[in-house]
Amino acid sequence: MAGVDLHIHSTASDGKFSPEEIVRRAAEAGLSVIAITDHDSVDGIAPALEAAQRYPRLRVIPGIEISTFVPKGEVHVLGYFIDYTHPELLATLSRMRDSRREQGQAIIARLKDLGMPVEWHRVTEIAGGGSIGRPHIAQAMLEKGYIASIKEAFDEYIRWGGPAYVERAKVTPLEATRLILKINGLPVLGHPLTIDEPETVIAELTEGGLVGMEVYYKDYTAEERKALANLANKYNLIATGGSDYHGLDPSTETMMGEVDVPLESTEQLINQAVKPSFKETSR
Repeated sequence: MAGVDLHIHSTASDGKFSPEEIVRRAAEAGLSVIAITDHDSVDGIAPALEAAQRYPRLRVIPGIEISTFVPKGEVHVLGYFIDYTHPELLATLSRMRDSRREQGQAIIARLKDLGMPVEWHRVTEIAGGGSIGRPHIAQAMLEKGYIASIKEAFDEYIRWGGPAYVERAKVTPLEATRLILKINGLPVLGHPLTIDEPETVIAELTEGGLVGMEVYYKDYTAEERKALANLANKYNLIATGGSDYHGLDPSTETMMGEVDVPLESTEQLINQAVKPSFKETSR
């Protein structure tokens, strides 16, 4: 295997490209393993898997990125090899999608108060029928000329704790971890350096069944990756990673496949997914 990216978003949530286009681009770039991990949505998995049949050298892992909350911010839990048709998962995601819509409308109201009005109908057009997220609002802000980049929208206005940010209903990290296990998936902690007191969260989730954590993540420095690798080793977690590719802002975004994720990590994840003992204990 060569070329791995285990963190990619499509139009099923807040990415620019369709699942089919993601698969085509990954194959043309020579990647061998990718994971579609849309925010709180599994709508992109089936079309991605179907598209992958045309590229026998590319393996597509069905995944998801579940948004959860802790008192001081957000925690994202990735799930790999999930049963994306599981009724409990679909019911949970339906509730979360409704909450995302309510959050988006509330953020737009705050932006208007800040002198940056954007139209809800334009945000839904940008989302294209996918699960609405803050990147869609950021893109609408960019079109209006309020900001110079998607990154600026988050940094200055719509990040957690920002002047236009509005909280929404989310599950806890432990609830997300247990849900992923219940649907025969592998729970992995996403971008841990965005979390306040990450080791506390890692320790709790490891007790709840966490199997991995992102160590190799877009703009993490060598020192940060080393520290995270030590944490992963301490808690016996698989060190995974990816670009967190959305395709929205090439000037600031890490491109798909540009993060050097060790092949050994991916093989460990795949091997864990097919272990009979794991399938038995995750039910």
